[in-house]
Amino acid sequence: MSCRRWLLADQLGPHFLDDSDQPVLLIEARELFRRRPMHRQKAHLILSSLRHRAAELGDRALLLRAGTFREAFDRLAEPVEVCHPHSRAAMRFARSVPGLAVLPARGFITSPADFAAWAEQQHGPLRMDDFYRHALDRHGLLRAPAGSAPAHRPPRSADATQPVPPPPPVVEDDIDAQVRHDLDRWAADGVRFVGRDGPRRFPATHTEARTRLAHFLRHRLPEYDRYAEVMSAHDPLLTHSGLSSSFNLGLLDPRPAVQAAERAWRDGLAPRAAAELFIRGLLGWREFLWQLYWYAEPRFPGAGALSGAEPLPQWFAELDADAVEARCLADVLATVRDAGFTHHGPRLLVLGNYALQRGWRPAELVDWFQRSFVDGTDWVMNATVLGMSHYADPSPVETRPYAVDGTYIDEISDYCAGCRYAPEQALGDLACPYTGGFEMFLHHNRGRLVDDPRLAAELIRRDEPEHRDAVLAQEEKRGSTAP
Repeated sequence: MSCRRWLLADQLGPHFLDDSDQPVLLIEARELFRRRPMHRQKAHLILSSLRHRAAELGDRALLLRAGTFREAFDRLAEPVEVCHPHSRAAMRFARSVPGLAVLPARGFITSPADFAAWAEQQHGPLRMDDFYRHALDRHGLLRAPAGSAPAHRPPRSADATQPVPPPPPVVEDDIDAQVRHDLDRWAADGVRFVGRDGPRRFPATHTEARTRLAHFLRHRLPEYDRYAEVMSAHDPLLTHSGLSSSFNLGLLDPRPAVQAAERAWRDGLAPRAAAELFIRGLLGWREFLWQLYWYAEPRFPGAGALSGAEPLPQWFAELDADAVEARCLADVLATVRDAGFTHHGPRLLVLGNYALQRGWRPAELVDWFQRSFVDGTDWVMNATVLGMSHYADPSPVETRPYAVDGTYIDEISDYCAGCRYAPEQALGDLACPYTGGFEMFLHHNRGRLVDDPRLAAELIRRDEPEHRDAVLAQEEKRGSTAP
C-alpha cells in the first residue's frame, strides 16, 4: 500500500496524488486562523476545500482537527510523506517532523533544476520576461506559423465593456453550512476575522474549478486581452477568470490549463493575444514568482529603494470602505471587504499605488494582502507587493514602481466620472488624492527616480517650486486619513 500522503490546504487537486487508492492525511490547524486576522471568506474557502476533499476521498482520508500541525502529528503512528510545501514556514515544519518524507514539488510546470539552469546562464538581473520566453521555447508553446499577424490588439476602455455571461455559480452545501457554523463559533471564542461573511464565491473542489475554467475559456478568454487592465465599478471581474485561488489551493493543475488556452487559439475560439496573456500569467508570472521565492528568497530583504516607514492606517487595514470618499479606492476596498478578491489592476493601481504614495511599510502591506485576499499566499505576495507595487527590492519582478496619478486611473476605469475629486487636479478642494499623492511621491523620491525616464520626466513637469510646496503641504496634512 502507498504511504499516507499529507495534503496541505494548497495541494487539494488530483495531481497531488499518485494513485486511486493512496491514503491521505488532511489537517485543520486552528492556530493558523487564530494567529492573525484573516478574511472571513478566505477562512471559509480553506476549510470548505479541505472538508470537501476529505468527503471526496471517503475512507481513504484521515482528517485531523488540532490546535497545531505539531499536535496532529503527535497523534499519528504511521509513516507520512508530503509534496514540497508552498511556503518556507511549512517547509521548516515538514523538515522538523521525524520520518516525514518531503517529495518534489507539484502543481508547477517548470522544475527547480530547469529554473536554476536558466538563472545561472543570465548575465544580468533575473527578469520575468526573459524567463517567460525561455519557458515558451522550453515547452514548445504558442509557436505561430510563419507570416502570421502580430498578437497585439488595442485595449478597450471601461466605457466600452460588453456583457459576458457570469461564471457558473457556486452552490453551497451542508459542508459549507458546517464551516459557517464553526467559524461563527470561533469568532464567538475570540478568533478575529476581517471582511464580511457571505456566500462562497470561489471553487472549493476540483470539479467546481474545472467548470469555471471551461466557462472562462469559452466565454471570457476571447476578449481577455482587451479588458485585462480595465477597472470597472459595475463589474469587478470583467473578463478575468477569477481562478487564482483555485490554482493556489492546488485545485487546478496549470499545465492542462495552459494547453487548453493554446488549443482555444489554434481552434479559432480565441485570438492569440488573449490566449498568450492568459498563458503568460500562468507560465510566466506564476511560475517565475514560485521559482524565485525558492531560488532567491534569502536575498529578498523587503527593504530597499522605495520602502516606506508609515504603518497601515486602521481604516485601510480593517477594510473600512465607508470611510473613503475617493470612488476608486472606496469601491475596491468594498470589493475586498465583501468578496476577498479583486483582479490585478485594482491591486496594483488603486491599493498598492496609494500605499506607495503614502509611504506605508511594505512588510505590513504584504501581510495585509496575504490575509485579506482569498488567493493570498506568501510566495506570490512577497514578490508582487515588494517587487512591483512598492519596488522595495532590487527587483527581479519589475523594473519600475507602479506609481500613477488620477488621470491614468481615469483612462482605464469608469471610477472618476462619479467621484467628488477631479483626476487632473493636484491642488484644492477637488484635488484627486492620487494625483496629489503621485506628486508627493515624486518629490520625496526625486533622488531615486533619476534612472526612470517616465517618472523623471513627470518630476520635471511638476517641479515648479510654488506648486510643489503647496502640494507637499496639502498631502502631508492629509497624511494617512481616509481620502
